[in-house]
Amino acid sequence: MLRVGLTGSLGSGKSTVADMLRELGAKIIEADGLGRAMMEPGEPVYLEIVEHFGPQVVSADGRLDRARLAELAFEGGRLNELNAIVHPPVIAEQRRLMEEIFARDPAAVAVIESALIFEVMRDALARGEKESVLTDWRRRIDRIVVVTAPEELKIARYAARMNASAEGRAEADARMRLRHQIPDAEKAAEADYVLDNSGDLESLRAQVYVLWKRLKAGGKAGNRREPSLRG
Repeated sequence: MLRVGLTGSLGSGKSTVADMLRELGAKIIEADGLGRAMMEPGEPVYLEIVEHFGPQVVSADGRLDRARLAELAFEGGRLNELNAIVHPPVIAEQRRLMEEIFARDPAAVAVIESALIFEVMRDALARGEKESVLTDWRRRIDRIVVVTAPEELKIARYAARMNASAEGRAEADARMRLRHQIPDAEKAAEADYVLDNSGDLESLRAQVYVLWKRLKAGGKAGNRREPSLRG
């Protein structure tokens, strides 16, 4: 079995990499999807967010007003408060899903797709937490894959996913979020593998194919750094 963390900043293309790995046979766990599900009305995480941030973060339909919550978190300096609520249950669910995957297939390669693997550790340490899975990703992940791209390209990709009429706001939102994420260079320095997504899809796919072969060949846990996957 192999536990892989796939990470990269907003707009880096990690979801595209996850799709490619899924096609090759990896079992993908999407951290963002888990978080969104836990923030649905009635869920414990939803209830804790509303209790902590107040009714101002609830929209007319009873769901979280994500724009307002993001404003409070990022612009209001309360991001770590939000992360302290969301990160622990998301990490716990990731571990549970991995256990299910390996129970069915002990030889599986399970990949956690998450933008915030390193940030989870940074934020937990900033809160003064010690000796937990949040303060050391190595306790739950055997290999780290980082997807990199130039910052302006990340911003352009993010804006392209948004409504064209909101392009300016999307660019500002992307820059704000990127400021709170650890730079690519720091993540790459800690990674076992680095994928350069500054080119076209075929270039990325070629790197992912090499990555998959190495992951399949390296099923034992350990620190084996082979950062470059480009030919």
